Formats: sequence, structure tokens, C-alpha cells
Amino acid sequence: MLARRFHRFGDRFMCGFSGELRTDGHFANVEAVARMTATMGARGPDGAGLHAQGRLALGHRRLKIVDLSERAAQPMVDPALGLAIAFNGLIYNYVELRDELQAAGYHFFSGGDTEVVLKAYHRWGDACVERFHGMFAFALGERDTGRTLLARDRLGIKPLYLTESAGTLRFASTLPALVAGGGVDTSIDPVALHHYLSFHAVVPAPHTIVSGVRKLPPATTLAIEPDGRRVERRYWQPMFERDPAKAGWSERDWEDATLESLRTAVRRRLVADVPVGVLLSGGLDSSLIVGLLAEEGQAGLETFSVGFESVGGEEGDEFKYSDVVAERFGTEHHQFRIPTEQMLPALRDAIAAMSEPMVSHDAVGFYLLSQEVAKSVKVVQSGQGADEVFAGYHWYPPMAHAADSGLDTYAEAFFDRTHREMAQVVTPEYLPATDVSRKFVAAHFDQPGADTPADRALRIDSLVMLVDDPVKRVDNMTMAWGLEARVPFLDHELVELAAQCPPELKTAHGGKGVLKEAARRVVPHEVIDRPKGYFPVPALKFLQGPYLELIRDALTSDAALERGLYRREYVDDLVTGHQRDGGGTDPAHLTPLRGNKLYQLGLLELWLQSHDL
Repeated sequence: MLARRFHRFGDRFMCGFSGELRTDGHFANVEAVARMTATMGARGPDGAGLHAQGRLALGHRRLKIVDLSERAAQPMVDPALGLAIAFNGLIYNYVELRDELQAAGYHFFSGGDTEVVLKAYHRWGDACVERFHGMFAFALGERDTGRTLLARDRLGIKPLYLTESAGTLRFASTLPALVAGGGVDTSIDPVALHHYLSFHAVVPAPHTIVSGVRKLPPATTLAIEPDGRRVERRYWQPMFERDPAKAGWSERDWEDATLESLRTAVRRRLVADVPVGVLLSGGLDSSLIVGLLAEEGQAGLETFSVGFESVGGEEGDEFKYSDVVAERFGTEHHQFRIPTEQMLPALRDAIAAMSEPMVSHDAVGFYLLSQEVAKSVKVVQSGQGADEVFAGYHWYPPMAHAADSGLDTYAEAFFDRTHREMAQVVTPEYLPATDVSRKFVAAHFDQPGADTPADRALRIDSLVMLVDDPVKRVDNMTMAWGLEARVPFLDHELVELAAQCPPELKTAHGGKGVLKEAARRVVPHEVIDRPKGYFPVPALKFLQGPYLELIRDALTSDAALERGLYRREYVDDLVTGHQRDGGGTDPAHLTPLRGNKLYQLGLLELWLQSHDL
């Protein structure tokens, strides 16, 4: 057996792991695993390790959050049980599981959650994941049989990418790590490109923009048996239907249950051997987290907000709301205002930190905020997921009156382009013959387990869009600075409760009605009775000056022209329009969700160039 620790890497490209499993009888390529692991230094700045035995090799970069000793270093090997694991994330109920396992006769050599996962697998097999409350992805190998298990948490909070060639399966926490291992088909996947340009840049699992890389879907385990047979199992699926046991619940009952479930979720996410702060945007969701933490008696709580300069008449910060919350709960508040000239170089770095291209303008905001927050704390709670889980977006109320399945109503509000418009954007080589994005949504809407059109929209947004947009963005941008973000609104028990809640209670009061009414018992009314806000980065919505030049230069570069993704006349028209109207303020240059069409094209090209793809 080869097992060794190696020195801390010095690079700063984003806790992550990688590995290789050979199914052709050969030994795993340790050097390739070392290369993959080396790319994830920023995700795990506190330690690095490598373990190999026969056909399986595992690499790990560690961010110390629980059990700061070297006893919890990874990859972790349990010689007595014959198991090895590389793990990313945190099991919030690991102490309770540890007690249960100790009562069953297991002995522990460390104090963290990774060893609990090992013992839980030995005790309960693949079904161990059903006992975990938390965010996680892991690869676990059996020494004596050669069996390997890959797993991902219910909401896909922690990523897991895969690539396969003859006799070799590789996996990693980031897509660029797999590319660093070598031998990956880096051509563009036309189906993924269609999703990116039409399904609001959401590329659902298993696709990624790169043909040779796939991702394990959320709530899924993948077992590779000793004979090479694959067994993929989805172990969790919330039902967006009414529970007969709750048929008699009043609005107050739903508010009580929501608040209590969220309170439990916030409490769970305090598990750490380091301080836990909060990303405070000033909106309802993060403000409620602060209020509940204050109820838990968190003294000296640190909160963090970021803002940008106004562009095109659009405000770039929501400090007036975050200040109200910070003052009410007496937090140690940090406010960062980013000048426009600082954001341009940060944009390049943020794009380089993306595992996949992410068109949402606030990615750079999270990147810059995380850079500052990481100077103070290692762990933060964040409000992502509340809009998808509790119906905070504008397209949910119309779904209540949608005809048939609600597909047309949803697509009209959410899709950036129709299939006909796609033909004007991409070259024939990259245009699928059919509307693959609409077909994907239609198939999802047709699945059983959702009572109404609104339920169907909430289901696809909670289980697909949320995973491959806001959640992925927060993970990538925080982990780029060795910062762990926890998302209590994605506690799976809270998601299950919200899925059962009648849609009309969630869409009331302009959206998130049940959450707003519950929040009145905790937070100031100013942050509840206010227009809905987003993480505003106006400079990326209205491209002007150096931002427009950056996008134009990327799309007209030799690399872009050789790649040939887009029709030249379409790009030229967009660039000319931005130059003419002063930054794309013409509504024709924005998607239905008010994203900048030119930025969407340019972001993908900049991402491809940043990773030499």
C-alpha cells in the first residue's frame, strides 16, 4: 500500500478532493491525482494529503473547521475497517451519529465528522447518506473488495465532477481539477450550451459545458462494484404535494412550523470549532438568520455586507437595510464598498475561480465579499435558497393561473431565449436539432409528485436551478478564499416542509408570504415590507467603458473566432448596440430576467480562455 502526506501547495486556485479509480486492472495514476489536488489549494489551505492503494487513489485539500488536529487529516484511512475516504462538507449531526455508533461498539481515533462517515458506511452501507444532516460530497473505497462509493448531498451544496476514459474514472470537487489531470475531452457540449444560453445559464446534471466532464446529480450515490458494474441511486426526493396530516393547519400553524424548522436549521449550522459569521445583504433571508442567531445567544456575531457604485441609475448597494439589522441585533458589522475600478481585475479572478461559467452578475460580488470576510472568519451562514424554497420570485404568482402544466408561463418568464432565437446566436455546428432545454423542463414538469403548476415551478427551481446557479456560485466564490458558506434555507427538512406548504401561502404578500409573516416575530419590519432586492452589480448589467471593451475583445479574439460558437453578425450587432445606447440600457439587450445578453456570451468565452479550454 502507498500512503503518504505531502507539503502544502502554494497556488491560490480554490476543502476539495480528487481521485482516480481504475477498472481495467491497472494501478491508479498517483501523479494525475496529485496534479488535480494541487489545483484546489484555496479550497483547502490548511493541509493536503494523498492516499493510494491498488486501483484507487485519493487526494485532499483541507480547510480546518471541525477537529483542528491532524487526527482528522484526509484522505482518512481506517485500517481496522479497511476503508478510505476523501470528504468535502460537514455533517451537522455527526455528534449524535457518533454517539449512536459508539453505542454499537465502534471506537473513534478522531473528533470530527469524516470518521463518522466512515463508520456510518460500515454500519449502514450506502443508506448511511439518508442519516446525514448536512452538505457533503465524498469518495469512499473498500480495501478488501475494491468497491467504491461516490455520494453527493440532497441539495447539491457540495459539488462532484466526473470524467471517464477507457478503464479509468476520475472525480474531483472542481471541473478545472479534472482538466489538470489530463486526457479530458474539452470540446463544447452543444446540449449544455443550449441550456446555458436559454435556460438562464443553468446546466443541469449530468451535463457540463465541457463534453468530457459530467457531474453527479444531487441526492445521488454512485457505487462502482468490484466487477465494474455501476449502481446509481437517488436517495431523496421531496414531494410538492399536500400532506393529508396537515390538511387542518391554519396560516398561523404554517408560520409556526416554518419558523421552528428554520430555527433548527440555523442552530445546526453553528457546529464548528471556529467562529461563524453571516453574509448580511439586508434582505429578509439573511436578516432572519441574524435574528435567529441572536435568539440563540450568539454574542459578538460578525456580519458582512458589500456594495458597488451605481450605474445606469441603478443602485449598487442595500446598506440602509443591512445597517438596520446590524443595529437591531448589535452585530459587529463590516461594510465593504467596492469602487468600479477595483471590480474589473476582480472579475477576471472570479471567472477563473468558477468551476463552470456562471452568468449571474453577483458572482464577482460574492468573490470580493468572500475575500474580505475570510480575513475575519472561516465559516459564514448565508440566505441563499429562500427565494426558490418559499416562492420569492416574480414568476411564481402567475403560475397559479397557468394553463395546463404551466410550462409556457414558466418558460416565458425564465428562459433567456427561445429555440428560434438560439438559431440566430450559435453556429449550426453547436445548435441541437430540437429544443433540448424546453424538453428538459417539460419532462421535469411531467414527473409525478407536484400538485399544481406553481408546485412544478418550485420543484424544478429548488432541485435544479438552485443547485446549478445560486448554490454553485456561493460555493465557488467563498471556497476561492478558503471560506465555508452554510445555507440553512437548504436544510432538507425545511425544504420538505416548504414543499408541502400550499403555494398560495408562499406567493402571498408579493412572495415568501409564509416566511415574511413568520419573520415579523424576529426582524424589523423595514426589511420585510420593502421592494425585493437582488445582489446589485450594475456595471455588469449595463456594460460600459472597460467592461464593454473586455467583453468585446474576448468575443473577437482569435481564440473565440477559431472556436466558432457564435454567429459573427449576432455578436457584432450586440456590441454595436451597446456602443450606441451607452452600455446596453436598451431592453432589447436584456433577457426577460434582465440579464445582459452580451455579457452572457462574453462570460462563457472569458471562462474558456481563463482555463485554456
